[in-house]
Amino acid sequence: MAASQGNKLKLVTLDDDLQGPKMLELTQQLIADPSIVGLLGFLNSAGLAEIAKQDLPVKAGIALITPLQGDKTVVGAGNVFPLRSGYADEVTALLKEAKSWDKTEVAIVNMNIAFGPVLARLAIQEASAQGLKIVTHQVIDVSPDAFDVSVKTAVAAVSKSQPKAVLVLAAGKPAFEFIRAFREAPGGSAQVYGLSVLLHDVLVKAVGADKARGIVLSQAVPYPFIPSKAVINEYQADMKKYAAGQPISFSSLEGYLGAKIAVEAVRRAGNQPTRANVLAALTNLGEFDLGGLYVKYTPVQRQGWGGVELSIINGNGALKK
Repeated sequence: MAASQGNKLKLVTLDDDLQGPKMLELTQQLIADPSIVGLLGFLNSAGLAEIAKQDLPVKAGIALITPLQGDKTVVGAGNVFPLRSGYADEVTALLKEAKSWDKTEVAIVNMNIAFGPVLARLAIQEASAQGLKIVTHQVIDVSPDAFDVSVKTAVAAVSKSQPKAVLVLAAGKPAFEFIRAFREAPGGSAQVYGLSVLLHDVLVKAVGADKARGIVLSQAVPYPFIPSKAVINEYQADMKKYAAGQPISFSSLEGYLGAKIAVEAVRRAGNQPTRANVLAALTNLGEFDLGGLYVKYTPVQRQGWGGVELSIINGNGALKK
């Protein structure tokens, strides 16, 4: 996100191919450019985990605004301003949904990096609290030399355990490869639940509409297809005006909400936005109404929207509420 005279914003988009090391490299490249006054909407679990671990936003004195991430180690890191409520809330919502449909025997599959191990422990505790039985817990090793065997082992174990539901706590290739292989295994029609980080359009493209059908995904932003809030009306009108032909989606709504926060921060930063005064504007934003949903940023607390929606992928690869 770069600032120029007149406080017009230019969005600079770089592609890291969902590779953690490449995201880190590109982030350092952006930080090295003094015209960049803020970072917006990053997507890459492994890369974001490393950015948080290295405390890059704090070291660079720059804000990271609304990353597409619910890992508390990321959204709670210094100079990060979240929109999402957090993956823990999503896991709880998904397990409650499973119980409501009497899917009481659950398999848990997580990747061994980023949010995977932490959320697996939380899911096991939450499942026990809700009276659900964990029939197997499998971990996918993402290291290149172990990945293929690890996926096959996980699929075989889950298939053998005959769960009524499978909770996938993974993102990117680990999630896609497991889901694709599991759908082809005996018992592969069991209900699959996934986190909002599994952007449904990317998931459908990766595994195919037939294999994605019936997957329930938690969502970190409101349902974008029905104008239930003022900001949804605004978003739909702007999509029609400025992005005609582009589909309405959870991911584009999330980007839209993040952009609204970024614009407000630059507006409050004054006539000559800098990293420091954009960061200060966000830190002192207080409760900010995006149009029927709110974020709250103060020097002692940075709180996102706090809600979770659930959606299901239909046979055409589209989402339904």
